[in-house]
Amino acid sequence: MSEEVLPPAAGDEKRLLRNAPVQARSAARLAALLDAAASTLDDVGMERLTTALVAERAGASIGTVYRYFPDRVTLLQALAERNLQRLEERIDAAIPEAVGSALDALGTVADVVLDMFRTEPGFRSIRLGDVLDLRDAGRPEPAKARLARSIADAMTVAYDDLDAESLTARLDIALEVLDALITRAFVADPAGDERFLVPARRAFLSLVDDRVLAA
Repeated sequence: MSEEVLPPAAGDEKRLLRNAPVQARSAARLAALLDAAASTLDDVGMERLTTALVAERAGASIGTVYRYFPDRVTLLQALAERNLQRLEERIDAAIPEAVGSALDALGTVADVVLDMFRTEPGFRSIRLGDVLDLRDAGRPEPAKARLARSIADAMTVAYDDLDAESLTARLDIALEVLDALITRAFVADPAGDERFLVPARRAFLSLVDDRVLAA
């Protein structure tokens, strides 16, 4: 089986891997390891997750895990990168389908983020990886800052009267608040506590546009 080592590349989860897959079987094995890590996170949490538990869950040897990930932190970083990519993809698909104003579309963005908490395995624990120490991860900016820019780019394509730079700056702050409140909503309630979810959406929209939902 032929594999190559890739140099770091910002915004690419392969930069975190010891050996990046170049064949379909290797890619499927990597996906299985990340899936196993995500489901293990749901069961035991981030602090108790180990590479041994992931290997067991994936039905793989510990050597297979280490072939791609030198340690558990790198594994978590790769999972967080996948979460970010999947969230960006969902948002990119949702914005053009939104009906109404730009603010309505941003409400859809908030709904997509909430749906990730509810449906994406492991997302509640690690989210986009900003909870990790990323000083040595080669990431040039916080994940939510990258997400803010990605959302702003998609919004300016759909709504040509928006200013991308201003929207990115507002989204950067709004996403931090949205993430914090939604995370709190899922601490004790697997469905999400509406006491936090409703204000989370309102705060997100008001921080992007302070004219909305002032009450």
